[in-house]
Formats: sequence, structure tokens, C-alpha cells
Amino acid sequence: MIYNSIKPKKAPCFKRWARKGYSAFASMHLHVTIGVLSVGMSIIALASTEAKAQALDSVRLNQYLDSIMVYAEKASPTRSVMAQTQIFTRRESHPAVAQTLEQLLRLSPAVDVRERGGKSVQADISIRGGSFDQTQILLNGVDFTDVRTGHQTHSLPVDAQVLSSVELLDGVQGTGAYAGALNFIVTPSYSNYLRVALTGGEHGYGYGNINGAIERGGLKLFGAASYRRSDGYIYNTDFANLNTYLRGSYTTKNFGTFDLQAGFQKRDFGANGFYSLKYPNQYEETRTALGSLRWYATFGKFETNATVSYRFNKDCFQLIKGDESKVPFNHHITHNIGVSGWVAYKWAAGKTTLGADYTNNAIYSTVLGEPIGSNDASGQFVPEPKRIGSIDYTKYKNRSVLNLWLRHSLQYGKFGVAASAGVSRTPYGTRGSGSAELSYYVNRGTKVYLGAVSSMRLPTFNDLYYTTTGYKGDVNLVPERAFMLRLGAQQSFERFATSAVLYWRRGSNVIDWIKRTPDADWESMQITSMNTYGAELSGAYRKKLGFLREASLSYGFIYTDKSSGEYISKYALDYMRNKLSLSATVAFCNNLLFTANGTLYDRRGSYSELDDAGNAVTKEYKPYFLLNGKLLWQHKLLEIFVEAENIASAKYFDYGGLRMPGFWASAGVVITLK
Repeated sequence: MIYNSIKPKKAPCFKRWARKGYSAFASMHLHVTIGVLSVGMSIIALASTEAKAQALDSVRLNQYLDSIMVYAEKASPTRSVMAQTQIFTRRESHPAVAQTLEQLLRLSPAVDVRERGGKSVQADISIRGGSFDQTQILLNGVDFTDVRTGHQTHSLPVDAQVLSSVELLDGVQGTGAYAGALNFIVTPSYSNYLRVALTGGEHGYGYGNINGAIERGGLKLFGAASYRRSDGYIYNTDFANLNTYLRGSYTTKNFGTFDLQAGFQKRDFGANGFYSLKYPNQYEETRTALGSLRWYATFGKFETNATVSYRFNKDCFQLIKGDESKVPFNHHITHNIGVSGWVAYKWAAGKTTLGADYTNNAIYSTVLGEPIGSNDASGQFVPEPKRIGSIDYTKYKNRSVLNLWLRHSLQYGKFGVAASAGVSRTPYGTRGSGSAELSYYVNRGTKVYLGAVSSMRLPTFNDLYYTTTGYKGDVNLVPERAFMLRLGAQQSFERFATSAVLYWRRGSNVIDWIKRTPDADWESMQITSMNTYGAELSGAYRKKLGFLREASLSYGFIYTDKSSGEYISKYALDYMRNKLSLSATVAFCNNLLFTANGTLYDRRGSYSELDDAGNAVTKEYKPYFLLNGKLLWQHKLLEIFVEAENIASAKYFDYGGLRMPGFWASAGVVITLK
């Protein structure tokens, strides 16, 4: 390096970070002291700003002739070393045309959201060609994936209005996330505030949300409650949804941070044809309670983290609403207990982490699991149902999973290297797994990376045992396994950001529900192997002032070499082949904004539908386009908006034959007191 033109000066001291890692230095022509800044914050800490909510292990500064670069490594909430992708942030996506968690994800080229009813009352989320059962769900870094079925996994007791960001982890080694994971992060908008939101619309739609936070010294508290309901857009699609959530953290002087979260959700909804088009009077009730306590601390060069969590879910499904004499109701109660911890050590060669996580899953059911009972004196099996409330649960199943892992990461100049190896102990035996990623910072705003990961997923209790009218499970199913390679590039400069991703995933023992003929029942079976190829491109422009405030364009493509052959696939072979999304926000004046987003969906696969004569016929999915818009006026503490979904009233469905809503308008007001 040539330093002749640089005169020694006192190193500047920066008091705050901008939104880009290099922003503080990009326009400076000063001598800057280079070093390592230890950051005593964690992803677990409930903070007053979005920036504080993200965990930084360290920030390493390196000076080059043309720029100064900032490398940040986040304390991963999982076993994998694969870099996270942020697919939603509160600040960059405001005002978003979305009222539910699922709608926030629809614009991402990596995520496929398949809804069964209005306002995402029942929806499935899948990642990069995987199924909803192959997606792991985290809330503030804590795993709350449901062991019974992926239909219930993302029934989190929080709303889109309180989310600060959503992260995609598309490579999680070990057991739990075959295709990847989504981490929903909830933090308050301000240190001390109270916010009330009210919305009303067509089809008897109503929504109310109240949330707020208070901060006193090391204690931070955040709470939220909401209620959403509708009469339904067609017969038997009414719903009511109640959410309550509390999160608090306390930071001590010597013993780190304690982070507590707890929530409860109550959902009741009409399920017209949701799981079988033959039955328009289906109905479902779910109750979900969850909680976790996490401790994080640093002691010199050591970092420690320990978490305990619990998730309870109660589900009652009625094939014919209110009439158990014809078809018995399905009652399920699941208990998911988790314990995890890791210890990290920073030294000259990087950062080394040793961790473990353990989960125990149990289910009581009238349908799923092994019969509850014992043998009498003569050796005859006698059922002994477990009575909970007024229900006799005759089936039970319990299983445990243990993951052990060792992780190491190193940042050397412009290069970053990370690798992790582990072993998983499940009821199906012991198996090793691993992940690795190599990254290179081309310049201050450009990064390229190459990663690999191996993962697996155990069959859900539904996959194994769900045998009832129209469905037949298979108790002989074994875990799915996957190996994925990912190559990507990211570029961020001033107002522009772009990214590109190529990936390949090799899956074996893939589980799917299939029909051998259009009139047959659904059966769970395992496809021997499956190669999935994908590509994603995205670009965004953002500006705080001016007419055009935000514009983004994204495209995702997926191809699999496995065809359905002689049968109809319900999940694994029905994937979003092409997805093109465009979003824009314009400002007519400082206080009046308009946001519109449109997405073209092209799904591969087929479905069974009844013709005019009542016979089942097989049809292919057809492409469709959805256009949404939102007009927002904001002034100081007040926001007033009008929003419309499916403006063009496109006729479409995400699952064959399940009619989705047409044009749906709503309006609301938001008041924030700070």
C-alpha cells in the first residue's frame, strides 16, 4: 500500500452505525484506526431498535487502498454455517401490502405460499421446491416446528404488524429442516410506545391490534394482542383468530442477558373442501401455546447460550361440521419440548463453537400414534384410553432427537471460511451431517459465496399414522435426506441492491402423498430420489425522498427431474416452477404513499377435480397473476390506509379446486403514541 498522501490524524470516533456496513467510511478521506469491535448484543436480546435486535459476534474492519470494508458475523440460531438471507424488514417494506405473516412472504422468489382460505387462515409455507413439512419454523431463533404436521407449524401467536424481519436459512444441517428454515423476528418499533390498529373490510372482515413496549434500565418489555375475523367469501370460509404475545429481556452487569417469550393463539375456521373437495362442511379448531427462556452471556473470549422451549398444540378437525355420529372428529394434542446450548471461543484462528440440542415430541390422539393399552392376566390386549377433558385419546406416540455439532469460522482479509460437522441421534439410528461455506468480498458492497449442507427430516405423525376417510398413512416411512449446493452473489451500493442464487438439491426417500388414480384415496409414500435445480434473481431500489421511494423485481425458477409418472402428487411434485414479482412505492407528497405489487405464478403439477357428471378428472395447474395495492396517508402519530387484494379478481387456487377470494377491499387506521 502507498501511504504518502495520507497524513496522520486523530482517528475519528463514530457514535452510530448506518444501514450499510461501510456507510460510515465510504465518503471519508481520513486515516482510520483498524481493529476489532466486540459487540455485547445478541439476537436473543430484546432491544429498542431493529439494529440492536441482530446479534453480532464481532465486527472486523480492514483498510484497503480504495475502501474500508466491514465484515459482520451473526450468532447463528442454528447448527449450520450457511449465511442467512433477509427476505423482509420492517423499515424497507413499509408500507407493505400484507396483513398476515404468509402474505409478507409471497414476494420472495425462494418461498412458496399455498393458501386454502382468505387472509391466510390456513396456509402452507415451503422453501425452494420443498414441501411445507420440510420447512423449519423459528421465532426469535427458537425452534417451534410442529411434529404432527407442517400445516400447524407456522401458527405463531404474532402478527405481521409486529415483525421486524424474516430471515431465510436455506441450509440447516442435521435433523429438522430438509429444505431450510424461516426465522421470524419480533422486536418493538420504539423503546417506549403504544400502538393501536383497526381495520375493517368486505366479507365481514375485522381486525384489531394493540402492541407496545417499555424500557427501564436493563429491563425491556414488549406485548401484543390481536383479533381477526371474517364471515367468509364463500360458504363455510368464516374464521376467527386471537393472538396474544409477550416478550421481555433483562440484561445484568455480570451474568449476561435473559430473554423470555410466551404466546397463545386460538383459531376457529370453516374449511370448505380444505383437505377433500368431497366434503364442503369441514371445520377446524386449533389452540397453540408456546414459550421459551434463553440466556446469553460473554466471559472474555467465551460466549455461552442456553435455551429451553415448549410448544403445546391442540387440534380438533371435523370432516362434517358438528356431526360426529357420521364421521368421528379427529382430536390431537402435541407436546414439543426443546433444550439447546452452545459455547463459543474466539482465538487467533477464528471462532470455534460446540453445541447440542435435544427435542422430545409426544402426541395424544384419537387417530395418530400407537394404541394406548396393556395386556390383561390372560395376555389379551385391553385398550386404556387417556381421558383429557371430555375426549378419550386412544393413540399415543413419543420420540426424541439429539443433535451434537462442532462449528468453526474464520475471516481472513476478504475471505470468509466456515464449516460445521455434527451427528444426529434419532429413533431411526445415528447419522452424521455437515455444512461449509466459502465467501469472498470483491469490494465494499459485493460478496460471492459457495456453500454445501446435508440435512434430513423425520416423518411427521401425519405421514406415519393418518389413516381415515380418503387418506392412508404408512408406518414404515424412514427419514428424508438431502444434500444441497448453493452459489450466490450479493451487491449493495448506495440505493441499489441485487442478488443472484443458483442451487442444486439431491433428495432421497422423499415423502409425498399420492393418488394412483383420480378416484383413489391419498397415500403417503416415499419417492426414491429427486434432483431439484433452481435459480433466483432479484433487484431493489430504495430512496427516502422523491417520487419513487421503492422498486423491486424478483424471479425464481425451479426444475425437478422427478415426474409424477402414473400417480397424482399432492405436495412434492407440485411446486412453483416460475415466479415473477414486481413491487413499487411512490410518494405523491411526503405524507401520501401508494404501494402496489404484482406476482405471476406458474405452478407445475396436477390435481383431481369433479366434472359436470360427477367423475374425477385430472387437470394441470394454470398460471395466474395477483395484483394488490395500498394507499397510505401518514402524519406524525396517525396513519390511514385503504388496501385491496386481488384487484383484477383473478380466478385462481393454490390447491386444486379450492377457490380463493376475488377482489377484497379493506380500510384502517393506526395510531402510535411515543
